[in-house]
Amino acid sequence: MLEIKLPDTKALKVTIEKQLVKPIDEVSIVDLIDLFVFYAYASRASDIHIEPTADTVRVRFRIDGILHDIFDKIGVTKSLHNELISRIKVLSGLRTDEHFLPQDGRFKAKADHVGNIDVRVSIMPTHYGENAVMRILAETQTFEIEDLGFSGLDLERVRRAIEKPYGMILANGPTGSGKTTTLYTILKKLNKPEVSMITIEDPVEYSLNGTTQIQVDPKAGLTFANGLRSILRQDPDVIMVGEIRDQETAGIAVNAALTGHLLLSTLHTNDSATTFPRLIDMGVPPFLVASTLNIAMGQRLVRRLCPDCKKERVLTPVEIKSLSELVPGIESKSKKFFIAQGCLKCGQSGYQGRIGIREVLEVNDEIRKLVMNRASSQEIKQASIKNGMVTMVQDGIEKATRGITSIEEVLRTVRE
Repeated sequence: MLEIKLPDTKALKVTIEKQLVKPIDEVSIVDLIDLFVFYAYASRASDIHIEPTADTVRVRFRIDGILHDIFDKIGVTKSLHNELISRIKVLSGLRTDEHFLPQDGRFKAKADHVGNIDVRVSIMPTHYGENAVMRILAETQTFEIEDLGFSGLDLERVRRAIEKPYGMILANGPTGSGKTTTLYTILKKLNKPEVSMITIEDPVEYSLNGTTQIQVDPKAGLTFANGLRSILRQDPDVIMVGEIRDQETAGIAVNAALTGHLLLSTLHTNDSATTFPRLIDMGVPPFLVASTLNIAMGQRLVRRLCPDCKKERVLTPVEIKSLSELVPGIESKSKKFFIAQGCLKCGQSGYQGRIGIREVLEVNDEIRKLVMNRASSQEIKQASIKNGMVTMVQDGIEKATRGITSIEEVLRTVRE
C-alpha cells in the first residue's frame, strides 16, 4: 500500500511538473504515479486518463464529469509513458509483459487525513501505445439519501419503496449518471443487523460493512445471471444486481422480486418511463413487470454552481419562450437564475461538485394497467406526470431557480 501526505493542489502540481521536466533517468516513476493519484483526488477528479498520441502523451482528469487537460504546457514524453504504464501494472498486479490485450486491476493508496483511496485501473492497447484510465474511489465516501438531490415528494416516494419487503427498485440513466451511488445509498439505509444483504457487481466499487459483496468473473463462469441464481440460495432479504444487461438476468431478477426479496438494480434507459418497454423487450412478460416494479428512478448528474462566484441573471423573453417547450408553465416561475463565472476556489470553471437531477416514477394501479396493455413510454410518462411525477428537466430547472446549478448545465446534461 502506498502512503503519502496530501498537500494542497498547487504544491502537488508544482512537484509533478518538476518531475516531468527532468531527464528520464532522473525521474522517480514510483513518486510520479503516487503524485498523479493524490493530485487527482485533491482536485476532486473521478478519473485519470493517460493517453498516448503520435508524438506525446496526454494526461487528463475528469472533474465534475468534464475532462480537463492537466499538463498541456509540459506534457509527458513517450519514453516516460512506457515507464508509467509498467508502474501502474505492477501496482495493480497485472502482467507487465502483456501489451496487446486489455487488462483490469486495482490498487490502494493511503493519504493523511483521507484514509484509503481505491484506484481501479483499466489498460487498453491502442494504435500509439497502451492507454490507462484510473478511477479514483475514496473508501471514506459517505452515503446519505438526503444528500442525493431528491425533492421532498420524491424522497418520500423512495422511502415508501424501500420500506416494502419485496419488489424491484431500478435506477435508470446513462453511464456516469450516479446510478450505483444511488443504490449504495439505499443499501446503507437498509443495512441493519436483522437484514441479510448480498450484492453482485462488476466491479465492486465501494466496500459496504454488513453486506456480502460479490465480483462477477465471466472467465470463471460467474456472470450476473449465474451469481443471482446462487444468491437466491443464500437466504437474502435484499439483493443488489449491478446492472440488468440481458434477458436471463432480467428474468431471474423479476422472479427474485416476486418471491419475497427486495431487489435493487440499474438499467440503461433515458428516463424512468422507458424502463417498462425495455424490460418487456428483454422478454419479461408485461404482467410480471407491472407486478414487481416498485419505483423507477431516472437521473443525471449536473455540476453545482460555485457558491463563491455565481452571478444572478434574468432570462430574456426569447429564452423563456424556448424553455417553455421543455418546461410548460415556466413563464409563471421566477425569471431569476444564476450563471457560472469562475474563481480561484473552483479552478475558474464556475462549478464545484455535482448533484443529481431526478424523476421518481412510483408504480400505482393506473401505471400497472398501462404496462399490462403494453402502453408506450410516452403514455406511461404522461400518466405519471398527471399523478404528480416531476420530470428530470423540471427538477433541474427548479434547482437552477434556487442557484444550485445553471440552466445551461441542466440543458447540456439532459440533451447528452
